[in-house]
Amino acid sequence: MPSTLPQSPSETLYREHHGWLQQLLRRKLGCREEAADLAHDTFLRLLRQPCDSVLREPRAYLSTIAHGLLVNHWRRRDLERAYLDALAQQPETCHPSPEQRALVVETLLQVDAMLTRLPERPRQAFLMAQLEGQPYRDIALHLGVSERMVKKYLAQVMAHCLQIELQGGTTLNDPS
Repeated sequence: MPSTLPQSPSETLYREHHGWLQQLLRRKLGCREEAADLAHDTFLRLLRQPCDSVLREPRAYLSTIAHGLLVNHWRRRDLERAYLDALAQQPETCHPSPEQRALVVETLLQVDAMLTRLPERPRQAFLMAQLEGQPYRDIALHLGVSERMVKKYLAQVMAHCLQIELQGGTTLNDPS
């Protein structure tokens, strides 16, 4: 007679809700493989959390985790598509290797994650200065603030970057 070991709450949660979650994600993504990957990532995220108690609303909890992963997935896809579109405008001799492209996309995602944590005006000032090469005077006029405020915004962005670096970098799956 085989003995059955008691299941942990995580194992029970997986057994009872994995199929439902994967089906939910498949409807949102339209792709079975991507849905399976995100369902898997959802349960991995759950396993990394210290709580091992029974959840009162497991589907709501799983949906919340999966939604965050889904948003990251879409953001990554959109950013990668924009990068590849910009790359297509360049001569083929300028195209990086697949490994270099992957590194660039990862870096872009990290910069994007860092920028989304900033307030709107410092983010705008940073993008105008770094991407468009706008002088402080023009940024100030566009934002309706003084040049001194633009300098404060850019200092705020630099402090934010330094803080992230001191904390060991940014992760895409943890937007906090």
